[in-house]
Amino acid sequence: MEKAINRMKALGINTPNILVPRPGTDLKKWAVVACDQYTSEQEYWQRVEEYVGDAPSTLHLVYPEVYLEEKYPEKRIENINTTMKTYLHNQLFEEYFNSFFLLHRNTGQGPGRWGLIVALDLEFYDYNPDSKTPIRATEGTILSRIPPRKLIRKEAQLELPHILVLINDEERSIIEPLVEKLDDFEQIYDTELMENGGHIRAFRIIGKTLLEELATAFETLQKSLNPQNPLMFAMGDGNHSLATAKSCWEDLKKTLPKEAQANHPSRYAMVELENIFDPGLVFTPIHRVLFNCDRTTFLNELAQHCNTYQIEETDSISSIITAIENQSGLQRFGYVDSDGLKIISMTNPKSSIPAGTLQSVIDNLIDQKRGIQVDYIHGSSVTKALGLKEGNIGLFLPAIDKKTFFSTIITDGALPRKTFSMGEAHEKRFYMEARKITY
Repeated sequence: MEKAINRMKALGINTPNILVPRPGTDLKKWAVVACDQYTSEQEYWQRVEEYVGDAPSTLHLVYPEVYLEEKYPEKRIENINTTMKTYLHNQLFEEYFNSFFLLHRNTGQGPGRWGLIVALDLEFYDYNPDSKTPIRATEGTILSRIPPRKLIRKEAQLELPHILVLINDEERSIIEPLVEKLDDFEQIYDTELMENGGHIRAFRIIGKTLLEELATAFETLQKSLNPQNPLMFAMGDGNHSLATAKSCWEDLKKTLPKEAQANHPSRYAMVELENIFDPGLVFTPIHRVLFNCDRTTFLNELAQHCNTYQIEETDSISSIITAIENQSGLQRFGYVDSDGLKIISMTNPKSSIPAGTLQSVIDNLIDQKRGIQVDYIHGSSVTKALGLKEGNIGLFLPAIDKKTFFSTIITDGALPRKTFSMGEAHEKRFYMEARKITY
């Protein structure tokens, strides 16, 4: 088994020691959605707090980003670290050594999606936009978002991943063969998720034969890559979390002797791998809502980023989605303010995709220090509801084509930030597994 593990480590993959709450823990209260969701809906997180109460929960181990601007963030971080120590001291967890977990997540729509929990070597990762590393960002990394996240991870004893990483496995040679052997595996958990999150179950993948088969499959995938641009693991969700782990590791690495760096737990980050060809994996757009912005200000800035634009009135989100999914030589996006819904078409925009054009518009508006703010929204109905409020503007973007996703990253580099999402907010990864990142 050790030989197979070392073969995968040579590719940047490791078998983590995975922590899961012991039987008897209410997993529906334990698992909460990724902390970067519902950032403009404090009522969502208030409902979660009321539902969880004092029960063991990942809610007490993560920092929901809706609260990042609160007055005393250090108090919440202190509570997180204290709770981690308490859970470890009270032996809340069962530990599964040198294991992968095969996951199935069903959100009530479609066949559900399969994933594989692994640890990725941060030495194989670079989040810079011109990176050619095997693990890389697919969207622009906002460097200013890393320091506040480092404060949370810096003293943490545990990591809880919400990171989803894509593999371009058209032959379906890695995850799918495991699914065919499902009856052979030990089931670790099987639970409903709160707040319309659906259902998730996990199976332990361990043993010499299985790991050797996986090592061979990963090696075959790696050999198919362009050695000058070997993109093997592309970020799907949680890029800033992985960038934070990388930054923390680079800081820690400077303090360690060479021999201690090789197997230090902080060198790795636990993630869920998903095959981009999984039929249950659906790419959805990330919309934008501008706050404290009026239509004239927005359109004046938009005019600086294209030759001309045309506005068409509409009365439904469905007509917006139909129009923007069919660009037809024009670049289109949806628009909503207190006066209703519109479709805006542009000629000769400055970017090749609407997300790039609109992000340039938004960045310029914010740089002008007019008090304008932006939030990135999963779901068209929430975008519409927020955009209809006086002083707000909602912007609807089309989904990206996952069939050309890897080739686009390889050819053009990282996409504009917040270009796509793997599902709506309630379909995002829920925190379930944990891993020690300190000795």
